[in-house]
Amino acid sequence: MTEKTTRKPSAARIQQEARILRAAEEVFAQKGFSGTSMDSVAEAAGISKQNMIYYFSSKENLYRRVLQNILDLWLEKMSFIEDSSAEPAEMISAYIRGKLELSRDYPFASRVFAHEVINGAPILKEYLISHLQPQFERDTALVRRWIEAGKIDPIDPEHLFFVIWAGTQTYADFAPQIQLLLNKPALEQSDFDAAASFLTQIVLRGIGAEH
Repeated sequence: MTEKTTRKPSAARIQQEARILRAAEEVFAQKGFSGTSMDSVAEAAGISKQNMIYYFSSKENLYRRVLQNILDLWLEKMSFIEDSSAEPAEMISAYIRGKLELSRDYPFASRVFAHEVINGAPILKEYLISHLQPQFERDTALVRRWIEAGKIDPIDPEHLFFVIWAGTQTYADFAPQIQLLLNKPALEQSDFDAAASFLTQIVLRGIGAEH
């Protein structure tokens, strides 16, 4: 008996799913889960509801995929790389910039994620435990090794990440407030660059790892 193989999704399917997910991010962010319908997402994606159901069978399935997708992007972009030649300042700077890039490119998904977590993560809790927790433990262990090696000051590794997440994600979750205070219709790349420079400076000074 031959072993059954799982076929990889086609490029066209991957592209269509990504298109639907980006539309769903915005609709869920604006209307919440209860206020969102499959019809409204299909309309935002520019496809028929019947076609969309072929890719995502229910609103619950679509919502779960939006949440998992943004978390996967964060883990891929932000996880520290075990590189013995990289110094803490270099890695933390890249980490902060990576998180801000995601706030810039996926602001609606970030807001959906934030709302889910504020409500106790009923849908995403198990995925957080199985995917975020292991990476978080690896990253905090690396920070502890930096402390033991005298590369940074003795600090709480967990709260280092919490502060970075809060400082970077505000440029997605509270972008309208920042735009209002800066008198801008939308945040520009220069705003994200300025945020990256400032956040990196205060974090590196705070942990004794300035360039």
